[in-house]
Amino acid sequence: MPLRPALLAVLIGIALNGAFVAPAHAVSKEDALGIALENARVPRADAHNIRIQADEEGGEPVWSVEFDTHYGNYDFSVSRGNGRILDADYEVDNEWVQAKPSRHVTKSTVRDIVQGRVPGARTSDIRVVREDESFEGHLFHHDIKYEFEVDARTGIITDWNADLCR
Repeated sequence: MPLRPALLAVLIGIALNGAFVAPAHAVSKEDALGIALENARVPRADAHNIRIQADEEGGEPVWSVEFDTHYGNYDFSVSRGNGRILDADYEVDNEWVQAKPSRHVTKSTVRDIVQGRVPGARTSDIRVVREDESFEGHLFHHDIKYEFEVDARTGIITDWNADLCR
């Protein structure tokens, strides 16, 4: 059955306007790696076993970025459209942290550290409690729940988890 001329014209118009063309992603694999490294405060030279692949997080196209260092392992989901981190999970090796020099760490210091990882977050929204040798806490910001643990002696984030709330 032939297509009606009006329907054919609509389909051609849609095709010419790009509706059937796969969208170009604003964020490349290398961009996603750079975003993850910057957020984790890991120098590029320290990252090895780097794995980057296309994936989806909550229906949004993301780059799944994973890498290891001699002091921890890291896993991120970075939006292919805008570079926003939608999911992050990393743990830093305790022995590596204990070899670092001490510094004065308070709840206020921890709030500042976390705020540095979450652009636009307010320190007043960051909840922190002291638990033995660490500070633990959480933050809800732009539909993402952040949970963290910070070494009380060094101020190093030893455990970080960010999950898009669905």
